[in-house]
Amino acid sequence: MMMMKKVLCIMMICMVVAAPYAAALTCGDVNSKLTPCLNYLKHGGKVPVPCCKGVKGLNAAAKTTAEKKTACGCMKKAYKHLSGIKEDNAVALPKKCGVSIPYKISPHTDCNKIK
Repeated sequence: MMMMKKVLCIMMICMVVAAPYAAALTCGDVNSKLTPCLNYLKHGGKVPVPCCKGVKGLNAAAKTTAEKKTACGCMKKAYKHLSGIKEDNAVALPKKCGVSIPYKISPHTDCNKIK
C-alpha cells in the first residue's frame, strides 16, 4: 500500500511537470480528484462517494476545450503508469457518478478531437 502511494505521488509530480502550461487544469488536479477511484477502476463494484465527488469536481473544473483536452491526456497517461485499470470500469465511471463528459475515458481516446 505504501509503495502504491509513493508511485502515485511520483506519477502526479511527473504529470504536473508534463502538463501544458496554458491550461488552468493540471494533471496534478486530475490525479488528486481521481485517486479515490483507483480501487473501483481496478476491481469494479460500488463506486465510493469520494470518487464520485472527485469526478464531479473534475467535470466542473474542466470548462474550456483546453482543460478538457488536458484532463483527457492526464487520464491517458495514468492508464500507462498504473497497471490493472479495467477499461470497462473507466468507461462506466462518469455515468455511475451521474456525470456526462464529452469523451470516453479510454487509453484509445483521441484527446485532440475533444471540443
